[in-house]
Amino acid sequence: MEDVNEKVANLDVTNKKEKKTPKVKAPKTTGGGSSGGGAGGGKKKEVKKETGLGLSNKKDENFGDWYSEVVVSGEMIEYYDISGCYILRPWSMAIWEIMQTFFDAEIKKMKIKNCYFPVFVSSTVLQKEKDHIEGFAPEVAWVTKSGDTDLEVPIAIRPTSETVMYPYFSKWIRGHRDLPLRLNQWCNVVRWEFSNPTPFIRSREFLWQEGHTAFATKDEADQEVLEVLELYRRIYEEFLAIPVVKGKKSENEKFAGGLYTTSVEAFVPNTGRGVQGATSHCLGQNFAKMFEINFENEKGEKGMVWQNSWAYSTRTIGVMVMVHGDDKGLVLPPKVASVQVIVIPVPYKDADTQAICDACSETAEELNKAGFRAETDLRDNYSPGWKYSNWELKGVPLRIEIGPKDMAKNQVRVVRRDNGAKEDISRTNLVDHIKDLLENVQQSLFDAAKQKRDACVTVAKTWEEFTKALNEKRMILAPWCDEEEVERDVKARTKGEMGACKTLCTPFDQPELPEGTLCFASGKPAKKWTYWGRSY
Repeated sequence: MEDVNEKVANLDVTNKKEKKTPKVKAPKTTGGGSSGGGAGGGKKKEVKKETGLGLSNKKDENFGDWYSEVVVSGEMIEYYDISGCYILRPWSMAIWEIMQTFFDAEIKKMKIKNCYFPVFVSSTVLQKEKDHIEGFAPEVAWVTKSGDTDLEVPIAIRPTSETVMYPYFSKWIRGHRDLPLRLNQWCNVVRWEFSNPTPFIRSREFLWQEGHTAFATKDEADQEVLEVLELYRRIYEEFLAIPVVKGKKSENEKFAGGLYTTSVEAFVPNTGRGVQGATSHCLGQNFAKMFEINFENEKGEKGMVWQNSWAYSTRTIGVMVMVHGDDKGLVLPPKVASVQVIVIPVPYKDADTQAICDACSETAEELNKAGFRAETDLRDNYSPGWKYSNWELKGVPLRIEIGPKDMAKNQVRVVRRDNGAKEDISRTNLVDHIKDLLENVQQSLFDAAKQKRDACVTVAKTWEEFTKALNEKRMILAPWCDEEEVERDVKARTKGEMGACKTLCTPFDQPELPEGTLCFASGKPAKKWTYWGRSY
């Protein structure tokens, strides 16, 4: 499934010791809004108040501390008393559930069925496929006791489920009528050993889906690999508004024990690191041979199945935070935001506060009936300015403000989280306008992220150009001879405090490779264009 072999010396998002809940400073923010002043007076003059909600760190200055702070202050996670384990709060679980709803419906259209296998794995089964487990061995957690009694044979907690599931594939598959067998499970996995845990990006326990399928032919397996990879692209680009590259992993970077690996690769401009967003593997017949997953075809001939496995995890949420977040906090794409619109009353002295609050509730109800996810913030112990900062920190895409002047004009003021733009909208066509705005915010976030990503891509044809781009935190597209030894040499030559450079993927969308083009690293004839960079 996800690559666990790469140990990066400096993840850029953690310090040596795992951070606890960050301290926050109290910046100056404007109380009140467009609608007749703040809670404390009827004058239009802005009243500055301390909200206590500002971030202590800036994204461009201290990315690691900023990320650790924003995921806590934005109520995405809470730190747990076991290092590397995190509480996923409702604000982040809602995002996971939205993606899950989409993906689950799509794979069911493909006739893939959900199941669940136990979290425990016997050591005998786990170690049966040696090439496969070798990549996971350092991170496998073991149960060695039951109460005060030592277990006679330790039991592993699943790091992935190939060896858990495939003995039963062998039992269930006998003939061609039993194929294809296409299963998926939504579950957690545990991977224990690493030195720099990072919320969402690298944790000791995380949520994911993992698909495991078996076919009679390689053509069927190949087709599914790409169909699932396209679903992963859609999750990133259509839901999370993050541009990705679809491509194939190198032999060094492919899934251990598999035939080949495809992936969607994202990039975080602030750190200059790639992120393996999700993977779809063709396992070939390697596991079928090991676990004796055989079948009899229509002619009575014996054969081995062709298998795939594929997964995406809660890592997706961390990538979203890294790409879109800013110095005010989270910035959530509307498609995954559990609250797309927050409606805030802006009363002032002598105003009919109840009427304003009623208007807010009616507005939220109207939006909810139209299919949007809208809420009101009617808390009377916080000023409008405090609420603005609070919901900006949590990344809500749109804020609606309603005050006495808005009531008089039968309008609302709408403020975008992504760019701060403000607009007064008549309540008579509010639903249509909010629909257009949310679509615009979603597209604008993707466009901005793609522009930043593309600005970080450098084409390098020589080693000098390559190392210069790497030092500038770029994602590098370079001509390569496609030799494993050359890739290992590049990794060794670039190893340093920031971590070694490696191949990210060979994009399916290949630029033209003129005849006579040489590999940037070896000087041998180049066979393909490949993306390189440091990665998480």
